[in-house]
Amino acid sequence: MLIPDGFPGQRLLVLPRPLVREVRQLTGTPQLIVTDCGYFPRAHSHGFRRTTPVDEVVVIACVDGAGWCETEAGRFPVARGQVIVLPPGRPHAYGADADDPWTLWWFHASGPELDAFLDRAGMTVRAPVRRPHDPHRVAALLAEVLGWAERDTTLPSLLAASGAAWHALTHLAASRTVADDSDALIEQSVQYLREHLAEPLSVTGLASSVALSTSHFSALFKRHTGQSVLRYLTMLRMARARELLHITTWTVAAVAAEVGYPDPFYFARQFKKVHGVSPREYRGLSD
Repeated sequence: MLIPDGFPGQRLLVLPRPLVREVRQLTGTPQLIVTDCGYFPRAHSHGFRRTTPVDEVVVIACVDGAGWCETEAGRFPVARGQVIVLPPGRPHAYGADADDPWTLWWFHASGPELDAFLDRAGMTVRAPVRRPHDPHRVAALLAEVLGWAERDTTLPSLLAASGAAWHALTHLAASRTVADDSDALIEQSVQYLREHLAEPLSVTGLASSVALSTSHFSALFKRHTGQSVLRYLTMLRMARARELLHITTWTVAAVAAEVGYPDPFYFARQFKKVHGVSPREYRGLSD
């Protein structure tokens, strides 16, 4: 039998629904509103099964113990340091491990753009469990959500809770899904690109370095970053070029060489294509 709440030492906050509706109607308020949040320590038999979907995203950070979740795509184990993100409008279930029940921070939030954001970030029913790059940071953000919500129900406190929740979601959007460890290989390649901007680089060479075919590597890279390898590399090089134009008095040719363009004229054309102005004009704008 699953128990939704009532655990020793728990903290729980549920906003009155009339207040939620009132805040949603105010102009100038954020797109994301936290409706419920809490902290359940060592939650034996905790769980919930929703056959009738709710309009909120459900975020559960497991900071100790273990648990599970279910979506239309199947059942997924959840370990310490992992986070469940369950999109709104879909049936789901979750619960604590029977032998090692989880300790969790959690929140529910609603907003008109949530579905599109979660889908774009890959936080779907097919991949509901995330492995954050910094699980302690995510847990701290969920604690901050609850702290602000417990303070009072004034608009400033509600806005602060919503801001912390949005920060947590964006952090999770940059995290890997548990099921797809191949993304760790792409992270290695991204780090290599960052550290070797000035060197000649090829997609085939990067793929070989992580023992993948060029086509498979390219597909994984685009799924992970949202961009092709060469476009991502251009983005990194241009970001470094902007920095150098700001903080140095180097010539355009020197900047070009530093970010991997031996031909300064080609660099200038690429820079203008990305920024709409030449490197010299960009430097003048920042003066």
